[in-house]
Amino acid sequence: MSTDPIVRTLTVAAPPERAFEVFTAGMARWWNGEYHLGDKPFVDVVVEPRAGGRWYERDAEGAECTWGRVLAWEPPGRLVLAWQISADWTYDPELVTQIEVRFAGATGPDGAATTRVDFEHRGLDAYGEQAAEMRASLGSPGGWGGLLEAFADKAGG
Repeated sequence: MSTDPIVRTLTVAAPPERAFEVFTAGMARWWNGEYHLGDKPFVDVVVEPRAGGRWYERDAEGAECTWGRVLAWEPPGRLVLAWQISADWTYDPELVTQIEVRFAGATGPDGAATTRVDFEHRGLDAYGEQAAEMRASLGSPGGWGGLLEAFADKAGG
């Protein structure tokens, strides 16, 4: 099986500023609530708005679980995150794969603002012997496919 990057392109019915904001500050609105690292479901997903910032979930009692960190923060055009979630679905500070998201404005056929979103999750070979399995999981409709559809719905709504 391949450990090539997971690449997706989608069009969001919103300008780049809104798409970037929903992807980052609004992540808890579109992230599948069943996908959490903590013992309890999250009430928020935080992407600190700066390079070097943290990326984490927070539950109703304030407990936090780290997912990774912000590598590049260039609103509204580009975001790079370090995904540091192991094949055991726990935070691993030694593991780094990268998620790069680019937001490019356009105009739809009806004249409304749209955004082309180019998504890439790369560096999956960092999972070693579990790389192909992780790529299959993350690249599935239940992985990034479904998450990005939910993002597009929230950003365009």
